[in-house]
Amino acid sequence: MVPPSTPGPLSGERAGESSEARKFGMPDHGLRRDLFIVIFESDTRAGKLFDIVLLWAIVTSVVVVMLDSVASLSARFGTVFNVLEWGFTLLFTVEYIARLCCVKRPLRYARSFFGIVDLLSVLPTYLALFFPVLHALIDIRLLRLLRVFRILKLTEYIVEYRRLGAALHASRRKIFVFIGTVFMLVVLIGTLMYLIEGPENGFTSIPMAVYWAITTVTTVGFGDITPKTDLGRALASISMLMGWGILAVPTGIVTAEMTSQRIRQEGRIRVCPACGSTDHTDRARHCQACGTALDTKA
Repeated sequence: MVPPSTPGPLSGERAGESSEARKFGMPDHGLRRDLFIVIFESDTRAGKLFDIVLLWAIVTSVVVVMLDSVASLSARFGTVFNVLEWGFTLLFTVEYIARLCCVKRPLRYARSFFGIVDLLSVLPTYLALFFPVLHALIDIRLLRLLRVFRILKLTEYIVEYRRLGAALHASRRKIFVFIGTVFMLVVLIGTLMYLIEGPENGFTSIPMAVYWAITTVTTVGFGDITPKTDLGRALASISMLMGWGILAVPTGIVTAEMTSQRIRQEGRIRVCPACGSTDHTDRARHCQACGTALDTKA
């Protein structure tokens, strides 16, 4: 009788691999593996140091680009800014090449989100030699600050982000109906305001009046267009008060969905094993939808 196979070290290692290792492929041994651990992982002291240094380099490089856009500073420290920018560009170029060299599937990394961002973080400087207007695109490096989640181990925030995304996705129909209702409301208010005020008071067209209604109902109120008549001001007052009430609707929809998901995850919702219905009271013994016996355990 052949004894059942037990998982070896390799399978256990793969089970504990990071998402980058599974997606891009971590070398089995050698210098490339060590480089991969430093660049893509943050569990080691060297990995954390690498990420922190890279993070500060990204922030500093963006600050340099922003300061260089100020005419007075550029005229005084233009040479310094240029040297610093090329220094950062060379640093990020080496880092990008190192990332490509230390993975088993470099093409997959190059086509990933962060791979494209890493390329775009160095490409504008080289293109600026031929097209100077592209120099401003260097600010795309700010996207790379998303790596701060891996450095600081903000697992709780990532989980909450996923929960918020799941709640928004589950509430998408309700949110769509709400936005559609608000759209019809602002079109109606804008049309009425156009008829009340007219072009002589700044409401030159219905789209312009709808724009005013949107800024008023959302409580932004730019003030570039204001009603002049008493009836128009009365309608504007009603729209402003209505805006305060409207703001609570999407918040309530998403909050209720997030609460429902949290309760479901904590096991406080009793799910029917036959039909999947969850609308049961605490003391219910059978599903009210199909009559199947429910689990009565505490």
